[in-house]
Amino acid sequence: MTPAPVIIAIDGRSGAGKTTLAVELAARLREHHKVSLFHLEDIYPGWNGLAAGIDRYVTTVLAPLRNGVAAEWVSWDWDKHYDGATHTTLPAEIVVVEGVGAAAEAARPLLDAVVWVESSAEDRRRRALDRDGGSYEPHWDTWAGQEQEWLDTDDVPAHADIQVLNRADGDAPDNLMQALNYLPALSAVLAPELSARRGLRLLSERIDAEPRPEALFQDLYGTSANAVWLDSSNAGTASGAAAARSRFSILADDGGTYGQSVLHRSGTTRVSAGCATAEVTTPFFRWLDTVWGRRAVRAPEGYDCEFTLGWLGYLGYELKRETGGNDIPADTPDSALLFAGRAVVIDHREGSAWLLALDAPDAGDWLARARSAVRAAAGPEEAVLEKPGPETTDRAAAVGPSPETAAPPSFASRDSRPDYLRKVKEAQQEITEGNSYEICLTTTVSAPDPGLDPWESYLALRRRNPAPFASYLRFGGLAVASTSPERFLRIASDGAMRAEPIKGTRARANDPVIDEHLRKDLEGSLKDRAENIMIVDLLRNDLSHFAVPGSVTVSRLCAIESYATVHQMVSTIDAQLRAGAPRAEAVAAAFPAGSMTGAPKISTMNILDRLEDGPRGVYSGAIGYFSLNAASDLAVVIRTLVMHDAGDGGRTLSLGVGGAITADSDPDDEYEEIRTKAFGVLSALGTEFPED
Repeated sequence: MTPAPVIIAIDGRSGAGKTTLAVELAARLREHHKVSLFHLEDIYPGWNGLAAGIDRYVTTVLAPLRNGVAAEWVSWDWDKHYDGATHTTLPAEIVVVEGVGAAAEAARPLLDAVVWVESSAEDRRRRALDRDGGSYEPHWDTWAGQEQEWLDTDDVPAHADIQVLNRADGDAPDNLMQALNYLPALSAVLAPELSARRGLRLLSERIDAEPRPEALFQDLYGTSANAVWLDSSNAGTASGAAAARSRFSILADDGGTYGQSVLHRSGTTRVSAGCATAEVTTPFFRWLDTVWGRRAVRAPEGYDCEFTLGWLGYLGYELKRETGGNDIPADTPDSALLFAGRAVVIDHREGSAWLLALDAPDAGDWLARARSAVRAAAGPEEAVLEKPGPETTDRAAAVGPSPETAAPPSFASRDSRPDYLRKVKEAQQEITEGNSYEICLTTTVSAPDPGLDPWESYLALRRRNPAPFASYLRFGGLAVASTSPERFLRIASDGAMRAEPIKGTRARANDPVIDEHLRKDLEGSLKDRAENIMIVDLLRNDLSHFAVPGSVTVSRLCAIESYATVHQMVSTIDAQLRAGAPRAEAVAAAFPAGSMTGAPKISTMNILDRLEDGPRGVYSGAIGYFSLNAASDLAVVIRTLVMHDAGDGGRTLSLGVGGAITADSDPDDEYEEIRTKAFGVLSALGTEFPED
C-alpha cells in the first residue's frame, strides 16, 4: 500500500469542459508529481445511470484510492450497453477525478479539493455534441434531467473550493493552477509549484517623462473591472515631511498572466485568478502571511520606490475581529486587493515613470502599450486644471450629479447632533470610570447615489483636497475615493517601520492672517497635544511587538502639517522589524490604526462598537500595497468616499468622520470637528453636512 494520495475532483454539468481541463491540469502537475487520472464517463452504466455511476465511482474507485490502494473497477461498454472490461487505476501522489458527480455528497469526505466548472447552457450543449457527435444528441435531455435532479438535492457548487468559468479560451488550466496554490489542503503537495511561483523575474523600464496620472489611468485602466491608483495628488505643492511621502504614484490593475484579485468577508477569502476563483476559510492576516512577506524580486537599479509589484487595495476596519475586536458584519468586503503583475510608477521628484512587469508571455505587449500611454499622457494637455489650494475651495471645484439628475446627493447622518453629543458624553463617562483614556468616536453620513460618476467624483476630490495618500480603488461595483493625509504603517524592504498618526485638526481659512492664527492655535493646544501623545504611546506599544528591542523611537512629536482644507498635528514613530519576524503579523499587531480607535485599543474598540451601533466598513481601515520585495506602505482610510452597490439595483454613497474624545473634550467642539473633516469631501460633491 502506498501513502494516501491527494485527490482533486473536477465536477460540473456535461459539456462544461471538465475532461479537457482535467487532462491539461494533469499534464501541468506531472512536471513535478506522479499523477493518476480517472474519468467518470467510463463507469456510468448507460444514459440513465448517473446515480448508479456515482455509487460505483465512490465505492470501487474513490474509496480504495483514498486508502492508497489500487482501484479495480468495471467499465461500461457503450456499444453493447452492458458492463465491459475490468480496469485498474493506480494510486499516485496526486489523483485527478473528473466527470459529472465527481464531487457528489458521498464523495466529498474522501476528497482534498473540489473544483466546479461552469459554462453557459448553449456552450455546454455545443461542446458535448461536437465531442461525441450524434450519439449524444438523442440523450442530451435525458442526461440533463438527471443532472438537474441530482443538483436539486446536492448543491455541489456551494461546496466547491474553486469555481471555474470555462470560456474555452485556453486560460482555464493556468488559472486553475494558480487557484489551487491557495488551498491549504494542497500546500504541502504543491510545494514545488509554490517555489516556482516565487521564482519571478522583474522587467523594468524608465521613461524620462512625467505623465499626467489621471490621463494615464484612464488610458490603461479606464475599462478595467478592478484597478488601483495610489495617488500622491499633492506632489506639486508638498514640502517637508509631506514631500517625502508624496514622491511616488502607483497605477495598476489585475490584468495579464499574473493578475489576481481577492475579496475577504467574515473569515472567508475568495481569490480570483482569471476565470478561476478559490474560496479559502481562514483569517485574513493568516492568508496574507502565505502570499506576502518574503523577498521574491529585486528592485531595478536606480529605482527608489519600495513597490516592486504585488498586492494593492484596502483592509477594512472590521478586520479588527482578528486583532482583538468584535465581529461586526459590514455591507462592503472586509478587504479587497488585487495582485498587479505589471504597473506604472510615477516618480514626481525625478519627473519620470517606471514600467514594471513580471516576465511572462504577455509582458512585451503590455510594456509596448504602457510605453505609448505614458508618452501620450506626458504630452501637451488640452485643458490645464487649476492648481488646488486653500483658495480653491469654492463650488467651482465640485462635481455634481449627471445632467439628467436634478440635485446633488442628499446625505443623512447615522447620528443627529443631539445623538452625537450624547455619545460624546457617554464616551467621557467611560473615561471617567477608567475603561479608556481616549475614545475615537465616529459616525457615518450616507446618501443614495443620484448618478455620480465615481471617476469624476474622485477627480473632483483630488482637486479640492490633494493629499500624499490619496487613492482611487475600483473593485467591480465598489469604488473608493480617498484623500487621506495619514500614514498608518510603512514596513520597508529592509525592515524599517514607521507610523505617522494624526490627532488634531483645524480648518484652513482663505485669509492668510486667520489661517496662520488657526495653525498656531492647533500648535499650542494642550488638548490636541494630549490626544496625539496618547496615540503615540499606543503605537509605540503596537510596533514593539515585532521590533528589535530598543529600536522604537519618536523622531517627530506633534508637528503641524498643512493641507488644502485643514491643518493637522502629526507625529512619527520609527522602529526596526526583528529579523525573520512575520510581516503580516506585524501589520496585524498595529491594526486598526490607533488614531482611529483610542487607548487602550481592545477595550476601547468594545466601547466603540456599543456607542457607534454599526460597522465602519472601509472607513478607519488601511489602503496601500504589499510588495514582492516584502515592503508595505499603508494609509489610514479617512477623508474617503465609498460608493457601493446597495443590493436593490441602486448605489450608496458613504463617508465616515470622527474625532478623539478625552475627559476634557467639549461636545459641541467635537461635533464641529467632524463637520470640518467632512467638508473637503462633501463640498467637492456640491453638498453640505446634513443638518438636523
